[in-house]
Amino acid sequence: MSSISQDQATSATTSTFVTALVFNAAIFGAEIAVFTLLRPYFKQIYEPRTVHPIESQRVKPFNGGLFSWPIALFKADYRDVQRVNGPDAYLFVRFLRAMVRILVPIWVISWAVLLPLTSANNSVAGKTGLDLFTFGNVSPNNQPRYAGHIVCAYLFTFWIYWNIKREMHHFVTVRQLHLVDSKHSRSSQANTILVTGIPAKYLSEKALEQLYSNLPGGVKKVWLNRNLKDLPAIYDRRLSACKKLESAETNLIRTALKIRNKRLKDGKKVDEAYTDNPDQAERDVALAERLVPKDKRPTHRLPPGFLPFSLPFIGEKVDTIEWARNEIVSCTTLLREARQVLVDQSNLPVPDDVDGDGRISREDLPVQTYPPLNSAFITFKKQIAAHMAYRALTHHDPYRMADRYLEVSPQSVIWGNLAMNPYEKRVRKVISYAATAALIIFWAIPVAFVGVISNIHGLCVRASWLAWLCTIPSPVIGIIQGILPPVLLAVLNMLLPIVLRMLGSFEGIPTRTGLELSLMTRFFIFQVIHSFLIVTLSSGIIAALPSLLQNPSSVATLLATNLPQASTFFLTYIVLQGLSGVAGGFLAVVQLVLYYVKLFILGSTPRSIYDIKFGPRTVAWGTLFPSITLLTVITFGYSIISPIINGLAAVAFFLFYLLYKYLFLYQYTQPPQLDTGGLFFPRAIQHVFVGLYVQQICLCALFFLAQDSSGKQSAIPEGILMVILIALTAGYHIIINESYGPLISALPLSIADKTAVDLDESASSDARASTSAYASDGKKRETTKGDAITDADREGELDDFYFQKLPDGASDYGFAHPAMSMPQRVVWIPDDSEAWASAGGDGATGVGGRGLGPAEVEVNSSQGISATTEGTKMDARGHLEVSEAPVDVDKF
Repeated sequence: MSSISQDQATSATTSTFVTALVFNAAIFGAEIAVFTLLRPYFKQIYEPRTVHPIESQRVKPFNGGLFSWPIALFKADYRDVQRVNGPDAYLFVRFLRAMVRILVPIWVISWAVLLPLTSANNSVAGKTGLDLFTFGNVSPNNQPRYAGHIVCAYLFTFWIYWNIKREMHHFVTVRQLHLVDSKHSRSSQANTILVTGIPAKYLSEKALEQLYSNLPGGVKKVWLNRNLKDLPAIYDRRLSACKKLESAETNLIRTALKIRNKRLKDGKKVDEAYTDNPDQAERDVALAERLVPKDKRPTHRLPPGFLPFSLPFIGEKVDTIEWARNEIVSCTTLLREARQVLVDQSNLPVPDDVDGDGRISREDLPVQTYPPLNSAFITFKKQIAAHMAYRALTHHDPYRMADRYLEVSPQSVIWGNLAMNPYEKRVRKVISYAATAALIIFWAIPVAFVGVISNIHGLCVRASWLAWLCTIPSPVIGIIQGILPPVLLAVLNMLLPIVLRMLGSFEGIPTRTGLELSLMTRFFIFQVIHSFLIVTLSSGIIAALPSLLQNPSSVATLLATNLPQASTFFLTYIVLQGLSGVAGGFLAVVQLVLYYVKLFILGSTPRSIYDIKFGPRTVAWGTLFPSITLLTVITFGYSIISPIINGLAAVAFFLFYLLYKYLFLYQYTQPPQLDTGGLFFPRAIQHVFVGLYVQQICLCALFFLAQDSSGKQSAIPEGILMVILIALTAGYHIIINESYGPLISALPLSIADKTAVDLDESASSDARASTSAYASDGKKRETTKGDAITDADREGELDDFYFQKLPDGASDYGFAHPAMSMPQRVVWIPDDSEAWASAGGDGATGVGGRGLGPAEVEVNSSQGISATTEGTKMDARGHLEVSEAPVDVDKF
């Protein structure tokens, strides 16, 4: 959402509001009309979930007609969002729906009661247009009318109280049902906790297993995090080499087809050596060069020794395919050796006081190639045991094992934050929030600089030392003033969440979901202070400044009259977001353009095309939720002061509800591994309380500042009642937090019977409890057929080091670092067999129906590199077509 500036707020008038309303309504109508016409023909953009190649991620097509789709969308059940995209998305849509339910009665009552109270038979100098309907239009002779405002304030507040309790009760029910869902409760994520700050005494699998053995069912597996040194870099090198090999293989096949097409066009025969013995393709350099000359094979330059990246014309030039193959094989060998070392050094005995100093420290631990860090993932056999461990007081020393995290998924882990000392973590947290506060305070500096740039002409006139700016040609001045400021402001607003995320990561938050939750709080604070409070207060003071300079003693009266001055601007802001913002969300013109630009520029390999066409579109909850709750704060803050905002906000939230219901049903894909189970929702409810506090504190100040015609305070009783209401809100806030707070994260024992059965009973018999060849007790695991485990078997298991096979056949890698568990990513090569077959079936101009792609798969496989042509084809013109997902899409 766009940011709000002070200058915009102070310049807003009734005429600007009317202009904005008409303009945004026109934009809304035009964009919705274009969306209506484009939607049926661009399913890949507007309904990608309906054409997804993976059946489990595909949804039923939207049954809305060309012009009847709004009615069909309105009738669509918003509860389906949870089935399609999980609790986080569902509860976000539910929040929008709840805001509509809250605001509609407030809208009707406030317009029926407050608008006549402030406008009928009232005359305050300078109040015209929409200002006639604001709190400040009550004349000194009609101060008793404030009784209507206080009644409405109480009525609206208690209505919001009831809805907050209703929504929190619903949230707890949804979250608990999600946690005990049979599919979810059987996952490793549901039965595992992350523990940090572990002392040396418990830095072994057996020690931690013994510590938690008293919990129901006991421990299934301990994942001790280790200092893997350069292994993550080796793993990343292999991923990069696989990507480069895919690109090079695709280019090689495309080049071969171009040469083939040219030969056919010239009436020449396709390479006869390849025709006579296609199985030898790419296995002999001479044959490969006859198909694609060596000087036309993909090449690249290696980085110079002193740089981590390559440069043009500098560095050794190598054959990309051969280099990538060698890189993959060497990295796989290094990872396999490291995994074997980890197997040999796992399941060490419980640490003992070796040096006899009376305590167990790191010096007492055995020497290990990959020493343990002070954190571990602990998977329990029963889900309720994980929740009890999360709640339990684990260690007797301060801060030791105090930070525990529930419902952690491996995809959400920030591995670099798992080794932080608990004291260091708390110091970093203080620094992080201090930096956030400083950022909020000093953010006005770059924004002010942008404002200066937008008025260069006035600046050069007022400041003599900048007079040279007036000599710049007018077109250049126009570009600088008209284009540069919005671009710079957009860049600043884009950088802010990035900086706030970096501060959260610096703090030591170990999960990406935790980072988003932290960002949600930080970004909301920033939005409320900069986009609401500063704008509201500064605009009121600026509006009263001329009169204050003439008569300083009238400060109370002037502030009471002019504090609502920014209300007209916020009306415009709500209209902008509710009309243009929603219509832009439906049309998604930038997404539409980028889709085809990416396909044209970046769609060079099967995997890149799949990612562009079918890659999951997600939202950043840390910025999306605060942008919506900011509208809530603005609406509540002005619901009594400027009641017109209630109707506009109700319509805006209704349109947002329709928009995000559509997006989460047919466009967005929220990965289940990154779903918090709805933890963003209770934070949004806290933001609702902020809106109530803002409303009540502002009203309290306005009541106490109100004066009658004789200059005496005229609304003292109303002010006292507002103080009481603030106290009631604070008390209710405490009650809600204390009653629902303990139920937000962990499961209660009363529903333990509804969780899944013991993981040992539900897991596949193909589980690898601790290592590939060893069980959790360190004894060699027996094979199902009774034969010995060969070196080849062990190498294969080490290459794909999964924890267990799930009932649906998918591999569960548990909580081992990807460098210690994940297999090589399968190299996805296009199948060009049909293109070669089209050259002719007589054996003279074709290759017997066999393409270069399958031959390359065989060559890679012979070198121990996994590759496939499944689900992708390349036609005779070199165009790629992807019909299926990558075979390892569930792993990468």
